[in-house]
Amino acid sequence: MPSIYDAIKKDHDRHRELLDIIVETEGASDDRKSAWDELYRDIKSHSAAEEETFYSKLLTQTWGQDAARHSVHEHAEMDEILEELREMDMSSSGWLTRFKTLKHDYEHHMEEEENEVFGRAKEVIDDGELDGYGDRFLKRKKEEMGLIEEKREDALED
Repeated sequence: MPSIYDAIKKDHDRHRELLDIIVETEGASDDRKSAWDELYRDIKSHSAAEEETFYSKLLTQTWGQDAARHSVHEHAEMDEILEELREMDMSSSGWLTRFKTLKHDYEHHMEEEENEVFGRAKEVIDDGELDGYGDRFLKRKKEEMGLIEEKREDALED
C-alpha cells in the first residue's frame, strides 16, 4: 500500500515523463496522440482524486485552507488548458505553444505540492493514516477515470 505522498509522487513522475514525450514528438503522430490521451485522462482523474482525498484533509487546518484553495485553483486553470488543447488541432504550432504553457504551469504545480504542500500536510496526516489516504486516493482516481466523459459533458452544458 503506497502512502498518499508516494501515490501522488508516482503520478507526478509519470506526468513529467508524458509531458517530455509530448514536447519531443511532432504533429499529430501516434506517439504524441497516445501520450496526450494518457496524460489528459490521468491528470483529470488525479486532480479530482487529490482534491477529494488529500486536499479535503488539509482544509481542516486554518493554514491548509489557503494551500488547498491555491492548488485547487491551479487544477481549474490546468483543466481549462487541457480542454482547450483537446479541441485544437494537435498538428498546429498553436497547439504546441499552448501545450508548453500547460507543461510549465503543471511542472510548477507539482514542484510546489511536493516541496511545500507535502511538508505542511505531514502536520495534519498522521503516519498511521498515510496508507489509508493513499488507498482512498487510488480508489477515487480509478472511479474518476470512469467519470471523465460524463463530467466533460456536464461542463459543456453549463
